[in-house]
Amino acid sequence: MDSTTECLTDWMTRQRWYAGKGRIPQLVEVFREEWQAHATTPYDGAPSSEPESSTADPSSADDDARIIVLLVRDLANNPPSLYHVPMVERSTIPKGAGPYLIGRTDDDRYLFDGAFDPLYTTELLHRLSVTRADTRSRVHGGEQSNTSIIYDQGSEAAVVAKIFRLVHTGENPDVTLQTALTSAGYRSVPRMLGYLSGAWHDPYEHEERSVGHLAFAQEFIPGVQDGWQIALQSSADGEDFTAHAERLGRTTAEVHTGLAACLPTREATLGDIVGFVAGWHQRLAIATSDVPELRALRPAIEAVYDSAQDAPWPKLQRIHGDYHLGQVLRRPSGEWLLVDFEGEPLRPLLERTRADSPLRDVAGMLRSFDYVVGARRNTAADEAARDAVDPEWARAARAGFLDGYIAESEVDLRAHRQLLDAFELDKAVYEAMYEARNRPAWLPIPLAGIRYLVSEERLAARR
Repeated sequence: MDSTTECLTDWMTRQRWYAGKGRIPQLVEVFREEWQAHATTPYDGAPSSEPESSTADPSSADDDARIIVLLVRDLANNPPSLYHVPMVERSTIPKGAGPYLIGRTDDDRYLFDGAFDPLYTTELLHRLSVTRADTRSRVHGGEQSNTSIIYDQGSEAAVVAKIFRLVHTGENPDVTLQTALTSAGYRSVPRMLGYLSGAWHDPYEHEERSVGHLAFAQEFIPGVQDGWQIALQSSADGEDFTAHAERLGRTTAEVHTGLAACLPTREATLGDIVGFVAGWHQRLAIATSDVPELRALRPAIEAVYDSAQDAPWPKLQRIHGDYHLGQVLRRPSGEWLLVDFEGEPLRPLLERTRADSPLRDVAGMLRSFDYVVGARRNTAADEAARDAVDPEWARAARAGFLDGYIAESEVDLRAHRQLLDAFELDKAVYEAMYEARNRPAWLPIPLAGIRYLVSEERLAARR
């Protein structure tokens, strides 16, 4: 193991985007590229994770700094994960750069996280074909699986560049889907500005030459609000969210319609349907070992899955894939925006890029409304505050969302109620497994949804 890999091994375990929590990385370098910077960028302080960038003495810059882009395999994961790590190597530690130090190499050079270094962030814009005079930037503090760099200083239109941390061979849907919608003129997603691909030889893959997306840039829209936070506040204030949910349902249907128009669709074959249902049963079997409460409910859940196999299926198409209130933003004018089309980053790329059912996205948002009420109950200060949380908020939001989706898409979801319930059950089973492993106190939220979906009341509605 060389000194660069040794530095990364310790540093990566502290990064939010590192997927191997609780494990010590076993890193193998599979790709290294040195970038020649197209513009001289004095170090004026590392980008901040706060709204304003910090400043520092420009004299702290060193002239022999260089950009190094690495792809490293983590053999501690099964299968081994491939990480994208852009770095800047310097002979000194500039003022303000200490928190972003990765480590020191054997030849007394210092490695810094490229996302926080202006030499890299300026060159990244150039390689994304984005022209901007003011290249000062800040790093979004809430990013998890990737890193977002925001360029919003000065009077020019703001831009955000997303660095993919987990990299896969093939086209990332966050790029392909938003590019297709931007090209078709849809304004329910941020406008795509450019993307960066890489090519590498990876001994852990069969392809002689692997190609994949490393980063992309899109417009950054100021003043937007996160859908999850809006919904939480609405529930806390006792506000009727139905109109907002109805508008979100319309926007969701509009994006689904756009994706179906821009990208291939097809009828669901018997093989597709059997594959979906088998996946549901397999996930349930795994979940029952983690969540004993599911064992008594398993026959009723499986009955819903089996009935969905004989139900009518809409066409398969490209979808968002990881849809919930945290993936939508609301403009100050009230319109909704959909973001983060990458799907679940830990799922294989092949699964995230194939045609799927739009009902999966619908089910994900329905579960998200339930989670608003459940989260408020879980964080209530006392029993009285917990009892004051109104479950009708979620029921009204769900109904409004479905009404909006039906009105915009002209697809009567009531004709697909059995199938929609199956997708929602599968999502709730996944949630139960996640909560049992990570947040046991939150387990009652998905369990309540599962019990309702297999109840006699819901069964009567499906008949």
